[in-house]
Amino acid sequence: MKYFLLLFVFISALSAQDKSISIEDLTVKHTFYSEGLEKVRVSKLGEYFTVLEDRNKIVKYSFSTGKKLEVVVDLSKLKECPITTISGYEFNNQETRVLVYTDVKPIYRHSFTASYYVVDVQRKEIETLSEHSPQMVPSFSPDGDKVAFVYDNDLHLKKLRFGSESAVTSGGKLGEVLNGIPDWVNEEEFSYNKAYDWSPSSDEIAYVKFDEREVDAYSFSLYKASFPSMDENELYPGAYNYKYPKAGRVNSKVSVHVFNLKHRTTKEMEISSNEEFYIPRIKFTTEPEKLGIVKMNRLQNELELLIANTATGLTNSVFMDRNEKFVESEHLDDILFLDGGKYFMYIGDLDGYNHIHVYSLAGAKVSQVTKGKWDVTKFLGYDPVTKYFYYQAAKKNPLQREVYGTLLDGAKTLQLSTKEGTNEAAFSRDYKYLINTFSNVSTPTTVTLNDIKGKQIRVLKDNAGIGKKSEEVNMPTKEFITIKNSSGDQLNAWLIKPKGFDPNQHYPLLIMQYCGPGSQKVLDEWLIGWEHYLASNGYVVACVDPRGTAARGEAFRKVSYLKLGQLEADDIIDAAKYLGGQSYIDASRIGIWGWSYGGMMTALCMSKSDVFKMGIAVAPITNWRCYDTTYSERYLRKPDQNGKGYDANSPINLVDDLSGRLFIIHSTADDNVHAQHTMEYVDKLVQADKQFDMFIYPNRNHHIYGGNVRKHLYQMKSDYIFRNL
Repeated sequence: MKYFLLLFVFISALSAQDKSISIEDLTVKHTFYSEGLEKVRVSKLGEYFTVLEDRNKIVKYSFSTGKKLEVVVDLSKLKECPITTISGYEFNNQETRVLVYTDVKPIYRHSFTASYYVVDVQRKEIETLSEHSPQMVPSFSPDGDKVAFVYDNDLHLKKLRFGSESAVTSGGKLGEVLNGIPDWVNEEEFSYNKAYDWSPSSDEIAYVKFDEREVDAYSFSLYKASFPSMDENELYPGAYNYKYPKAGRVNSKVSVHVFNLKHRTTKEMEISSNEEFYIPRIKFTTEPEKLGIVKMNRLQNELELLIANTATGLTNSVFMDRNEKFVESEHLDDILFLDGGKYFMYIGDLDGYNHIHVYSLAGAKVSQVTKGKWDVTKFLGYDPVTKYFYYQAAKKNPLQREVYGTLLDGAKTLQLSTKEGTNEAAFSRDYKYLINTFSNVSTPTTVTLNDIKGKQIRVLKDNAGIGKKSEEVNMPTKEFITIKNSSGDQLNAWLIKPKGFDPNQHYPLLIMQYCGPGSQKVLDEWLIGWEHYLASNGYVVACVDPRGTAARGEAFRKVSYLKLGQLEADDIIDAAKYLGGQSYIDASRIGIWGWSYGGMMTALCMSKSDVFKMGIAVAPITNWRCYDTTYSERYLRKPDQNGKGYDANSPINLVDDLSGRLFIIHSTADDNVHAQHTMEYVDKLVQADKQFDMFIYPNRNHHIYGGNVRKHLYQMKSDYIFRNL
């Protein structure tokens, strides 16, 4: 009996060793993906939060105990409920009604349509928001009795007490005028999908109007496909047309309007300017008839906060952030009006690092809340009682994120996160508790309930099963290193070595990267991806964050201004040479891959150095002149102002110098980086007599997903590496 037991243990050990991570684990099963709490909403009324569970229930939990209090919405218990799943939800301020939605259909990166319903919590009744369906970006009025939403490019209003509905705007039409939603370039580059706001009194709705009639259109073909079905395109391809302003071309004309519900009148706010501008955000202050308007000039090196009188339409400038390069746009949602509208908060790199600043509405500086040679990375909340500002920061290490609270005058700071890695938090209404979400390279996402001093009360989610599955396949682990470039800068990087790594062997190396301005790929967080699969198959995989990336201050982040790609490529090449010089790397077998900006970097690096044997460029930008106005001009100015910056590092102009084997992958329906980039690039490669490989996905967008596509893509990339590296 003992013999058979030992034999069983031995066979089980062998079986565990044979287990390995697969492409299907990553793209279909998502075996090693660790989850947080789904759709958490913190109550504005009490010490509890709600979570979406099983996609059909909204459940309330206590902050103080972490225990379930009640099921707020259960679709199976609603009268004559027409839906079976919930994709997302939003309460009104009184928590008497809930907007739930389903049947989501993505449009661009942030926008989507969906079928929305209003649930009466007490009566357990559900009704459609509108006969006009599907809708976009609905939101409750502060008094909870009305809902504004966009349908067919016009803003609409639903009065829930009376069940009446009316149009706030008219004339909305795709490709011409958009009311209350941004056009493509504003959505993509300023990261939002809702361009309207309710006044605190619920008497007014302010919205941005985008007139894109003079903007150039771009179109691409749509082919018959199996997923989703497009049988209508069987004999002749269909076409998708939309407005896409390319560098130096005409942008949408923007204007701000305020609709008064009582008088049913609309007034345009007066915004004077001698040049083109953006309105990336509008937000009512807490005072009656005062609307905050964020205005940026076209080159985005000036951000101005205007306060509009909604009764007269007159505006007053109260703040200006001017930068010799560009003003960051990642904290636009963090412009917050405080203490009855007397002050506002602004996060910017005014002293060389992203910090929290407070000003009066007269424009006078009240306080710099945070200071130091480190960046605030996310604003998390403000407690008007204690005057503490809560935020996430890369204070100790650019690779990590902590959660802090700092007093308005900056006199006292509390660290609320206790574990080293990546931390984020959501706070209770009275800021006595927080939900902390944590992970690092060796710990799957763990969600805990903590008190305001950071002390853990209980674990809400630990993903222990994911960690166990990782151990079962003997998952290769990331190790962090620094690499010095030829200019003397220390670059952050990580390495993943093969299972059973032998320092006396020579391994092929694949460098993955993105490198876009303000991005960051080298982070101490749980993320099991394709790189682990490749390491399990005998490759050393590295990732490097070059100059121009995030969490290291303005000077490091903005060094690529006017010359996108140049310094980043130099750094990646330096890193490849350094790693190629390590005893365990076969310097003749170094590859590189990237997506979008990273795809551009792949092609660029392979034209600037012969160190790479092969590369994979997915959806690469090959010509900066063909990319959009907002992104290109933010970092390069207009083409007629900086032609050299546009051309010197566009791969399309460097085809003669390409070395190594390049594999280009693109989608025909990429609305972001058009397939035009690849088509014109490969034409140049052909004329330069350069051999390459290419694959095209029909009807997919920039993210290349849907049906079996992701599995196919990653298997294809893997096979290419196995054959060529």
